[in-house]
Amino acid sequence: MTKPSHDALRTFLEQQDAHTVHHTLGIKVVRFSKDEAVVEVDISERLFQHAGVVHGGVYVLLMESAAAVAAAFAVDVTTQRIAGQEISASHLRASSSGKLSARARPVHEGKSSLVYACDVDNDGKVVSTGRCTMAVRGLRDAPAS
Repeated sequence: MTKPSHDALRTFLEQQDAHTVHHTLGIKVVRFSKDEAVVEVDISERLFQHAGVVHGGVYVLLMESAAAVAAAFAVDVTTQRIAGQEISASHLRASSSGKLSARARPVHEGKSSLVYACDVDNDGKVVSTGRCTMAVRGLRDAPAS
């Protein structure tokens, strides 16, 4: 089986979004390749914690979402599965309005793991920075090549 094309993978991701947290929170994939992925969400109260600012977990969710999209382009998703393995984040400032954008760029591409440097910005200012490791595993029911 051949690796899916960029367009085929894009279509698959768009079809799956309706069944994910992306749809629930309004997260959109805006750029994607194996070298970089960017996701965005408009800030609203649905993202807030009790103090009226975006919950730090939303920053982490955006980082892992961007890393997962980039990872999907780095592996053959017809024979391999990717999953978040580890993530660390440093929150630098609070956000309460505007748009959040998370960008993931590869740091390491190995056979069993992919590591991404991630930044979240709020209208151009970095609000959180981190690193996300994605596990790469074979699909149990993948067809033989």
